[in-house]
Amino acid sequence: MPLSKRRRKRRRESMRLAELSRRSGVPTATIKYYLREGLLPPGRRVSATQAEYEEAHLQRLRLVRALVQVGRVPIASAREVLTALEDDSLDHSARLGTAVWALPHGPEPDADDAVRKDARRTVDTLLGRLDWTHAQESAAESPAYRMLVTSVVTLARLGYPCSADDLAPYAHAGRELAVTDLDLIERYESPDEQLEAAVALTVLYEPVLLSLRRIAQAEESERRYGRPERGDGERA
Repeated sequence: MPLSKRRRKRRRESMRLAELSRRSGVPTATIKYYLREGLLPPGRRVSATQAEYEEAHLQRLRLVRALVQVGRVPIASAREVLTALEDDSLDHSARLGTAVWALPHGPEPDADDAVRKDARRTVDTLLGRLDWTHAQESAAESPAYRMLVTSVVTLARLGYPCSADDLAPYAHAGRELAVTDLDLIERYESPDEQLEAAVALTVLYEPVLLSLRRIAQAEESERRYGRPERGDGERA
């Protein structure tokens, strides 16, 4: 494409701040705040007081809103996620992992007491049975691993089932969900789009999973414990 045509195309795709606000649904004051905080890259300056923005800004703005509004990610953590997305020194898998790990993962484990040591052994036993070698190798740095240990500690202290056998069905369900997650992410073509989708979908689909689990629990509870039917076909 000739340079003049590329320039005209770029001009058609660019937008001013007001249009970026209109298309994204984000107030201009909020966009300016995101720009100041480094969550949104600066636009192309066209004058001392005005800049133009592109579709990439719109896409990034939607991701920021997903993180901050839907995921309740603090601004500092959101900046860390976005920094990881742009780190070209990492390979695709490492960038994806770093970005997702920067998301909030719940409380850290308590002090290194006997209950926590037992919980770690339980989690390590589970991961070994599943042959999840990457999870075992990255356990020391993984916030998800630490969150799982914390959850097992809480279950153990309250006297609820939390052995490796009890956790295994949840792990198998998690593996199936991971396949679905990656299938969704791979619908996007470029590595950058896949990384942004990984972060956004991790945030946006967690409430979906929680809701579906509770709906399924209600359905299964009704199936198991619903009132028995009378002989005439009416429920008691």
